Amino acid sequence: MDCPSEHEQMITEPLLSNRKGGIRTLPFILANEAFESLANYGLFPNLILYLTREYRIDAAKGAHVLFLLSSATNFTPILGAFLADTYVGRYRMIGFGCMASLLGMVLLWLTTFPEARPPPCVQLSYNCKSATTLQLLLLYTAFCFLAIGAGGIRSSSLAFGADQLGTSNSLEHARIRESFFSWYYGIVAASVFLGMTFVVYIQDNIGWMVGFGVPVVLMILSSLSFFVASPSYVKSKPKASWITGLAQVVVGSIRNRRIKLSSQATDKVDYHTTGSMLLVPSEKLRFLNKACIIRNPQEDLTPDGKASDPWSLCTVDQVEDLKALIKVIPIWSAGMLKSVNVSQGSFLVLQASTMNRHITSKFEVPAASFPSIVVLVITTWVVLYDRIIIPLVSRVKGKIVCLNLKQRMGIGILLSTISMAALAIAESFRRETAIKEGFPDNPNAELHISAMWLLPYFVLSGLAEAFNAIGQNEFFYTELPKSMSSVASTLQGLGLSAASLVSSFIVSAVRDFTKGEAQESWVSSNINKGHYDYYYWLLTILSLVNFIYYLVCSKSYGPCRQEKWFDR
Repeated sequence: MDCPSEHEQMITEPLLSNRKGGIRTLPFILANEAFESLANYGLFPNLILYLTREYRIDAAKGAHVLFLLSSATNFTPILGAFLADTYVGRYRMIGFGCMASLLGMVLLWLTTFPEARPPPCVQLSYNCKSATTLQLLLLYTAFCFLAIGAGGIRSSSLAFGADQLGTSNSLEHARIRESFFSWYYGIVAASVFLGMTFVVYIQDNIGWMVGFGVPVVLMILSSLSFFVASPSYVKSKPKASWITGLAQVVVGSIRNRRIKLSSQATDKVDYHTTGSMLLVPSEKLRFLNKACIIRNPQEDLTPDGKASDPWSLCTVDQVEDLKALIKVIPIWSAGMLKSVNVSQGSFLVLQASTMNRHITSKFEVPAASFPSIVVLVITTWVVLYDRIIIPLVSRVKGKIVCLNLKQRMGIGILLSTISMAALAIAESFRRETAIKEGFPDNPNAELHISAMWLLPYFVLSGLAEAFNAIGQNEFFYTELPKSMSSVASTLQGLGLSAASLVSSFIVSAVRDFTKGEAQESWVSSNINKGHYDYYYWLLTILSLVNFIYYLVCSKSYGPCRQEKWFDR
């Protein structure tokens, strides 16, 4: 009888055995991410209402604060991944993230107590007290810990789960990893949807204290889920990060800038690792090739053939990795600019809060739950596209038919542009209704206009994300070398972070340029006096320019690997 391999034992033996990792640890990792996502996405949608109504912060300033929070929340996972890979390890990073997130949610819950926020104000007037410095410090400290915690957990959760399954490339292990990834993304999507509906409903109907208390309980469950299985985890040791490798190429090429490159054959030797398929660097971005040239083998290499100073001599693979990353940046930037439209959620909640959201006479959809439509549209479209539309069209054509990655990304940017035009039209009708019904000075009045006017925007926005965001992720994974798979997974988050900063800049610029002594800015706190429709039309124009920019970038990029495969 054959003895099972060590990895097979790791997967099949029970939880209380001495073996580490395996399938038995995955439910705890999935539960940790599920509760964390449920808690966070239950908090974020309603924050604009909390800031404007409870802290009486100007709508544009409140949006600015949330743009910065969103940017930090999307950027900290990149920093967390670097620290986890290089210094502390994934287990410690997730544990630190759990504690930081829990502290942030507890602090945010404490802001719901009367002493921690401005006193109630029945009607907006000049006598209403603003938040004190200490009250704002407590609020912003909570936001900082939430962003730090998200960076700790989201940077390492998926990779830490993959660590538990080992590195075997057998068909059985590949199937298990694929199943884990599917469950991971499915659970995160379900958590986001529940957070935007269930938790938001509690905040709207029971109050902020209970509504912010629920995420605290969820985060406690998330932390317990993770730590309870600590003895059974595989805890990989940190190693060099891809960020370090790319930085070494930049530094090395600068240090070796005096080396003269020639297009003719020379006696220069390029440094490469044993077994590497790349022996000579490509001719594109030739300046970077200086980082991998061996000038003096006795000085540049150790006796065992390794670089004596990796900041002066890099491998050909490192150089080509950086070139591949630089090549995709223009297309990444177009996707980032598209994400500016997705970042407008705070203003959408303000709009929806003034519209008729009743499904029945007794049930009213919370304003902050409307963005959950985007999640539903993405999920529905992915199933329809992958399981029905593509197989049906392929059967009719008699061959495999599908849109290539660049086409999908382009369609996504175009749909995003149309969605902003739909939103501008909806806001124009909403504002008109507010003025006709005599509520120009009351931004909180409920109007006789259905919130379904916003539905075209959410549907088109969901389709745009399904085409562009998913296509962009696949594009990065396909185009970048396998050694940079972790880079591919962080580019999307980096794009969302940059998009939030760009959104903040646009809002600040619009507010400053459109506000006068006797004139409200387009993004006024009083959305009935402001002109959010003009603001959305501005974003529509910028999106159209971005679409043209994408077409230029796409043509300049040339055929991607997927197109080459289909050509064969």
